[in-house]
Amino acid sequence: MILDAFRLDGQVAVVTGGTRGLGAGLAVGLAEAGADICVLGRTPAVETGAAVTSLGRRFAEVPCDLLTATPAGLQAAVGDVVARMGRIDILVNNAGIIRRSPAIDFSEADWDDVLQVNLKAPYFLSQAAARAMAPNGRGKIIHIASMLSFQGGILVSSYTAAKSGIAGLTHALANEWAGRRINVNAIAPGYMATDVTAPLRADEQRNRAILDRIPAGRWGASDDLKGAVVFLASPASDYVHGTILPVDGGWLSR
Repeated sequence: MILDAFRLDGQVAVVTGGTRGLGAGLAVGLAEAGADICVLGRTPAVETGAAVTSLGRRFAEVPCDLLTATPAGLQAAVGDVVARMGRIDILVNNAGIIRRSPAIDFSEADWDDVLQVNLKAPYFLSQAAARAMAPNGRGKIIHIASMLSFQGGILVSSYTAAKSGIAGLTHALANEWAGRRINVNAIAPGYMATDVTAPLRADEQRNRAILDRIPAGRWGASDDLKGAVVFLASPASDYVHGTILPVDGGWLSR
């Protein structure tokens, strides 16, 4: 039955930044489909853990600050996941930061921080995860891209560069790892109601301009991403490689 192809029973999913917001929603969605969950992040994921365990799934946390993490540290974090959970089948590179400033004034420190968390860390975490997945003969790596993987944005030059890089990385890693039965794909959320977009939603003119362009007529919510992440994490997407799936209320269609 086709619905069975979306089940994740017995699989272990790692979600970065799964403490709150979109990351918490992604983690819970994967757990609802049957996966055990490990969250990598800086702060305790108490609410996420409670939601996952209430579904009868295993839950673990591995402390990891992506802002300062080295490739060796990320390799060690994946080793910790495998030691505690027994395996890793799914990696969701969700964690991200954003810094807003006119490009003419943008600082080197802000540039480096955004590229570190949003691009460098996902690359080396994917590398470490692929090394753990390859002996099992399969794996799913899902990046969280953005509308700014396709567009330029305003006052977010480093974020746009990082998310454009994530789009390219999705294609590049898919090319190399599809033959190993490791699927690398991405989800590009549209304008979602999160802490990151709070300044936009608080700006009456900007908020109205955004809503006027979204055919669905509303900001997205974390629940809107659950179907996409379960699909890309499940056997139902085994022949899907290098895809960037917009979940944007129709934004890119305008």
